Amino acid sequence: MRNMFCRFKEWLDDRKRARLYPIILSDYNPAWPEWFKEEKAILERLVGAEHITRISHYGSTAVPGLLAKPTVDILLEIKEDTDIEKLIAALSTPEYICLNPPSIPSQPPHLMFLKGYTPTGFAEKVYHIHVRYPGDWEELRFRDCLIANPHIAAEYAALKLRLLCDYENDRDGYTNAKTEFIRLAARRDRA
Repeated sequence: MRNMFCRFKEWLDDRKRARLYPIILSDYNPAWPEWFKEEKAILERLVGAEHITRISHYGSTAVPGLLAKPTVDILLEIKEDTDIEKLIAALSTPEYICLNPPSIPSQPPHLMFLKGYTPTGFAEKVYHIHVRYPGDWEELRFRDCLIANPHIAAEYAALKLRLLCDYENDRDGYTNAKTEFIRLAARRDRA
């Protein structure tokens, strides 16, 4: 019985979280690139420019005119000799939430930090910061594909609107439902 109660409490917490942070789609906001520049400067100061190889704005907020979740996605590529524990400590302020710290400090990171999530919902400015080693990332290719191909961007916007009905309170489901479209578009643009 105790196990069942613990699972219910965990499930309830997930449902509460889903209600506080639903999928929201907004018309393009021309302020998003500025929000990226501001956060980029903060990351360079906190992490140290000497540890960074590239900081990129990607996702729908990086595509002018595209319907988007009002969340600025940032890819923070770090040098391979960066001390992961020090990086996590540098971003261990109340503003940042580290979702997936590595269990082994030396393993290659795909850390994700959230910023703009408050106990009562979203702040005005919301960020997802993905930390990885340098690479040829599909997310950046997809961003470039959408910018270069307005018809693909329009298809993507239509897909997001359709998915909103089914996944408004299921962020992982929403993301997973877009994955195949993103992969195919990124590959199609590369061919």
